[in-house]
Amino acid sequence: MPEIGNDYKFPTPGGALRVREAALAHCEPRWPMLGAPPSVQPGAVRPSSLKVRTATMAEPGDVPTDPDTPRSNGGGNGSGNGSDTQPMAGLISQYVKDLSVENPRAPDSFQWTDPPQLDVQFNIGARRISDEVTEIELKVVATAKATQGTLYIVDLSYCGLVGMRNMTDEHKHAFTYAEGPRILFPFARRVIGDAVRDAGFPPLLLDPIDFNGLYLQQLQQQGRSPAGGQPGETGDGG
Repeated sequence: MPEIGNDYKFPTPGGALRVREAALAHCEPRWPMLGAPPSVQPGAVRPSSLKVRTATMAEPGDVPTDPDTPRSNGGGNGSGNGSDTQPMAGLISQYVKDLSVENPRAPDSFQWTDPPQLDVQFNIGARRISDEVTEIELKVVATAKATQGTLYIVDLSYCGLVGMRNMTDEHKHAFTYAEGPRILFPFARRVIGDAVRDAGFPPLLLDPIDFNGLYLQQLQQQGRSPAGGQPGETGDGG
């Protein structure tokens, strides 16, 4: 199996899962992987008043029925060294699926001096492409308004194709709605910043989002407790 990228380790309701960025044998990437987002230029906007509303990441019926019960992922049956039974998740490709920018009051809005009120909303969706490939969609809508009217609206759908093999349903669900969006977010953040800059405003810097924490919080709100019993212990990397 051709390998690209790095190894990741992230918490899930079924326990920690080691995930390697790899291309599945039948769906090798046809486009080069995007590099890390460039450093943001001086003058970028990161307002302390940024309000983030995270829409529901999964319908209640989509949440694993028993995330408290870890399933075997190589522990009991003695998976061999390098065998194909190893749990694997791979980012195959990533892309802008839809992007719209509204700049309704330009050029007058360039002269407004009132600080804008910023509202950013996130939503995560998923669409199954095949048994081992899923499209994850990170939807971001950023709106800036002043007392005189709307400065801009940026609506982005940023997607990634991921392959998942030999993973339990709990781990697939967690990767789809937590770790996958975490991997995609820096690239979506760059697209949003560039779009706002190209509209004539200082680029908007979105603060990092703890997708793992939000995922576990949603499980708890639906009456499920993550394995390990330590609420809020989500690890942001490392």
